[in-house]
Amino acid sequence: MRICSLLPSATEIAFALGLGEQVVAVSHECDYPAEAQHKTVVVRSRIDSNQMTSSGIDSRVGEILQTRQSLYTIEEEAFRQAAPDVILTQGLCDVCALDYNDVLQAAQSLSYEPTILSLTPSCLTDVLDDILRVGDVTERRREAETLVRDLRQRVERVRQQAEQSLLRPRIACIEWLDPIYAAGHWAPELVALAGGVDVLGRKGKPSAKVEWITVVKSAPEIIVLMPCGFDVERTIRESVLLQKLAGWNHLPAVASGNGYAVNGSAFFSRPGPRLVDGLEILAQIIHPEIFREPSRPDTVQRIL
Repeated sequence: MRICSLLPSATEIAFALGLGEQVVAVSHECDYPAEAQHKTVVVRSRIDSNQMTSSGIDSRVGEILQTRQSLYTIEEEAFRQAAPDVILTQGLCDVCALDYNDVLQAAQSLSYEPTILSLTPSCLTDVLDDILRVGDVTERRREAETLVRDLRQRVERVRQQAEQSLLRPRIACIEWLDPIYAAGHWAPELVALAGGVDVLGRKGKPSAKVEWITVVKSAPEIIVLMPCGFDVERTIRESVLLQKLAGWNHLPAVASGNGYAVNGSAFFSRPGPRLVDGLEILAQIIHPEIFREPSRPDTVQRIL
């Protein structure tokens, strides 16, 4: 079986199911596990986000989408040479991965009809169900069931431990810094499981732009910066965008030293197995009196 994974989360799922050798092509963002970086890249981005500011990225994304173009291009020759039997893609977000219609068009260029599986999760349960769907189309149902069972056990362990506390801190999860977006989809669910109350996001709904005054009025006791596609280092570097805003120092979270930068790219943006790692990171942030495991600096750091 030859698998072409066009989004990072699907690549992570495939490798977690022991399909690393069957993955023959990936997108430019598929960087985990490390072995994925040695696969043929068949998707490229039209923008280089590493060379742009948060506001610059947002503006350029808006410009491209307004012209009804995709943010990504497919390397058609490399794609054909990969000769995939199974294509893993998504229909959730035009900003996150190749447009589904572009995938269909590329598939039509093949001399045969591959299996195309589109993943569109909006909550944690959907993510776990998608793992089973990938297992079905790749003949790894048993492995998928084992992985999902283990992930569910970890989720339940966090939920039960978090319930030991009567405190439910107010949490603001920020998915983009300029303009400001509140994290949606599975983020509010993760916050609730970890023993907090999300004051900005809506469970199962897309991330949404919010005004800074809304953040201030929400009076978060803990603020978690998890920009899509950013690691901890870049998140800390760009957190100055918020620190310059009026009222930042008066937020309860900032006044109490409970502002955090996390690796959004690895643990919160991608709807794959590592979302459960993200849940455990949030639990350590929200209830450190219960979850005492030390956090690695590449996963979370306090904003000073």
